[in-house]
Amino acid sequence: MIHARLRQSVALATGALLAACLSFAAPASASTLTTAKAQAQAQAQTPLVVNARWAGHPTYDRIVIDLQGSGPAVTVTPVPQLVYDGSGKPVPLPGKYFLEIRLHPAAAHNDAGQNVYQGPKLQKINLSKLKGIALTGDYEGYVTFGAAFDTLPYYRAFPLHSPERFVVDIAH
Repeated sequence: MIHARLRQSVALATGALLAACLSFAAPASASTLTTAKAQAQAQAQTPLVVNARWAGHPTYDRIVIDLQGSGPAVTVTPVPQLVYDGSGKPVPLPGKYFLEIRLHPAAAHNDAGQNVYQGPKLQKINLSKLKGIALTGDYEGYVTFGAAFDTLPYYRAFPLHSPERFVVDIAH
């Protein structure tokens, strides 16, 4: 028992010493260049959100978010109300039920800060289920939309490719 603990302690101490030595072995300029290069690549590869559109179909309403670049991770979450990111101010859309659609990493602006999003920022809609949509945020790698409904939305969400886009279908 004592020998096992001694061996474990020696192994942990050796590993810590080795890790410390390796961190001093790499020159600081190399790690700085690697970090800067990785950040530049991440910014260059950030998908751009360029449009949001919608349509009514016989059995469902559809929201489509058009993208340039690879498709980001997307979450669709029921929320009690829609608010603008940053300010927390309520979004003035009619409805009793709301979905938040959040894309990350993504941007609705280019590296120069110019808006690339051409869709509506706030739009009331009169489809069977969908009553409104709003761009509620474009900040620090997150682009957020809100969708409003009069009745509880039953939905499915999925990406489509060539061209890249994200779809939310809301059943009637």
